[in-house]
Amino acid sequence: MSPRQTHAPTPLEVDRSPADQPPHHDRPYVFHGMLLSIGAVAWAVSQVIVGGLNPADDRFELLTFGIGSALFQIGLLAFLRVLYRTRALGAGRTARDALWVESVLVSLAIASTTVDALGISDLDRAGWAALDAFWPLSMVGMFLIGIRVAVAGNWHGPARFWPLVAESWAVMVIPTMGIAGPAAATMVSVVNLLVGYTILGQLVARRDGVRSR
Repeated sequence: MSPRQTHAPTPLEVDRSPADQPPHHDRPYVFHGMLLSIGAVAWAVSQVIVGGLNPADDRFELLTFGIGSALFQIGLLAFLRVLYRTRALGAGRTARDALWVESVLVSLAIASTTVDALGISDLDRAGWAALDAFWPLSMVGMFLIGIRVAVAGNWHGPARFWPLVAESWAVMVIPTMGIAGPAAATMVSVVNLLVGYTILGQLVARRDGVRSR
């Protein structure tokens, strides 16, 4: 039997020290979560500044409300991306398609926000009115997604049910607008954004209960 040959390890064979190892990304959705939280706060603040959900036909109010709304909607797109990557609604094609449809609705809502902020929309025309409708439609879609996240149970702890809390915006604010008026609806909207979406963004950023499948 030939003697066992030994050789000095090459630099590539030497185990690297922990300090040389690349960082472990245990919070891969920090950026997405922070976008959602920042957007929620921005939209809430813009509502307080303009005094409601319907800014006056004033350049400052339109831009202020538009910027806050757009930041929030961009945060929604980031959140939808996390839902897609973690299969929070389930692994089936229907769940994936639902997220794609909602992303389109939010993107069209962003287009509506942009033209409103620039003061070029005219809600007396059918085309502009149809585009404007994607704003509330996208929020109703988020509510349905929140229900599905809770039912699917792929996220755990507060993250499983907090999307439903946050995404109840449409079913809370729109009826309040009709029953109690704009001032009450604005109050409900601001509270929902600060308590619901801002906290949801932090749950996503910290990956508390957010599980990839």
